[in-house]
Amino acid sequence: MNVLVPGGNLPLPGGALAVRVPGPYDVCALVTDDSGKVRGDADFVFYNQPTAPGARLRGDTLTLEPHRLRDGATRVTVVVGAAEPGTPLARLPLPTLHVTDAPGRVLARFTPPATQGETVLLLAEFYRRGADWKLRAIGQGYADGLAGLARDFGVDVLTENSPTTEGRATTGPPHSHSQDFGHRRDGEHRRDGGQGRDGGLGRDGEHRLESGHGSDPEGFLALVNPARRTAGSPPVSLDGRLASAARGHAAAQAAAGRLAAVGADGVSVHQRVTSAGYRYLAVGEHLVSGPRTTAEFVAYCLRTDQPRRTLHDPAFTHTAVARATDTRTGEIYWTALWASPFTPDGLVRTAAEVVALTNRERARAGLRALAVDPPLTTAAQAHTADMAARAFYSHTSPEGSRPWDRAAAAGSARRTIGENIACGQRSPAEVVEGWMNSPGHRANILQPDFTHIGVGFAGGGPSGTYWTQLFGA
Repeated sequence: MNVLVPGGNLPLPGGALAVRVPGPYDVCALVTDDSGKVRGDADFVFYNQPTAPGARLRGDTLTLEPHRLRDGATRVTVVVGAAEPGTPLARLPLPTLHVTDAPGRVLARFTPPATQGETVLLLAEFYRRGADWKLRAIGQGYADGLAGLARDFGVDVLTENSPTTEGRATTGPPHSHSQDFGHRRDGEHRRDGGQGRDGGLGRDGEHRLESGHGSDPEGFLALVNPARRTAGSPPVSLDGRLASAARGHAAAQAAAGRLAAVGADGVSVHQRVTSAGYRYLAVGEHLVSGPRTTAEFVAYCLRTDQPRRTLHDPAFTHTAVARATDTRTGEIYWTALWASPFTPDGLVRTAAEVVALTNRERARAGLRALAVDPPLTTAAQAHTADMAARAFYSHTSPEGSRPWDRAAAAGSARRTIGENIACGQRSPAEVVEGWMNSPGHRANILQPDFTHIGVGFAGGGPSGTYWTQLFGA
C-alpha cells in the first residue's frame, strides 16, 4: 500500500477501483476532460445523482471503471464535504481516502493536512496519461462550499435560500431544500463489448432506419419474455406508441453519432414517449450501440447488471425496440423502451407508497406520522406535472410562484410549508432513499413540526420522472 502526500502520484492497475472516504462526509465526483470542465450535469456524481457512465456512488464508496467513462473523459476529481451542510471540515476528523482494486487489494491511502474554514475539499484526482490511469493526491479546500466548487467545474447549480438563517421557518415560507446539482438520469449508455459511447456534439450526416421494425422485430418478445418469466416477472407486450418513440430516438442517436438520453434536437427519450401519446407510471430504457442483431442486443442486456434489472423489472407491462445505423461509421444504435401506463388508481398507489415510506422514516426518528392533505396533494401534483410538461426543475415556477403560493392557491390553510422535489428516480423507494441521503431534504422529512403531506408524481420531461413532497403544519 502507498501512503500519499499532497501532490503525490501513483500509477493504477487496469480494472475497477473502489474509492472510499469513511466518516461524516458526503462524497462527490466530477468527470471532466483536460480542460477541467464538465460536459453537462450528468458528469457530476453525488448523493442525488449517484451514477454516470463508469462511476457509481453508494454510501461512502465511489466505484470507478475508467475504461467505461464517457468519451473524452480524462479526469475524475473526488470531492468531500461535511454531511451536515455548512459544517467546516475543521470541526470533523480528517477525511482519509482509501483506494482498492477489484480484488480488494489496498492500493493507496491519503489523509490531507488539516483545514481551516473550508467546507469542501478537493481530495484527489484520477487522470489519464496515454493509455494508463494515475492517482494524484490534492487536498485543496473551498470555503464557499460545494456550490462554488461545482461552478468552477462548469456545473449549473440550483440553490434555494431559506428565508430564515437556520434553513427552516416555524411560520411562513420555510427552506425547501439545501442544494440540487443537476438531475439524475438512469438510462444505460453502453455498447456491446463494454465501452461507453456518450460523447461529443452531434455530427450532421445521413442515417438510415433498419428494416424489420414490424410488430415484433426479429422476435424481440420471444427473447425477452422467457427471460422475464425466469426472473418471476410477468410478460410484456409491444406498444405502437413506444415503438414510435424508440424509432425516433434511435434515429436521433444515429444522426448525431452518439448515445445520449437527449438527442441533438434537444428532445429526450422520455419526451418522445409522452409526445407519442403514452403516459406512464414507470419507465425504463436501454440506449446501446454495437450489437448487430436483436439477439445480440438482448444477450448484452442480460449479461450486464443494470440493463438486466431493467429487462426483468416486474413493474413494466409494455415494451418496444428500434435500431438505426449511422451510415458514416456503420455503427448501430439501439433504443429499447419499457413502461407501464398511467392510471388514476396507479397514481394514488404511487403517492401512497411515498407517504408510507416517509412515515416509516419519521417513525424511526420517533416522530408522528404525517396525514395526507388534499390541498397539499393538489398543489404537489400540479407542480410536478408542470415541471414535466414544461421541462423545468425548480421550487419556483417560470411565473415565480413558490411552494407556499401554490399551497395557498390550492386552498391550504397550513401556516408553515416545506417542499422536496426530485427528478429521475424510478420508484417511490428510490426517491425517498435519495431524499433521506440529502441533508436538506431529510430535514424536511424529519421536521417535527410538520403534520400533513401531499405527494405528486409525473412522467415525461428531460429526466423521465418528477416528484414532489409538500409538507404543512
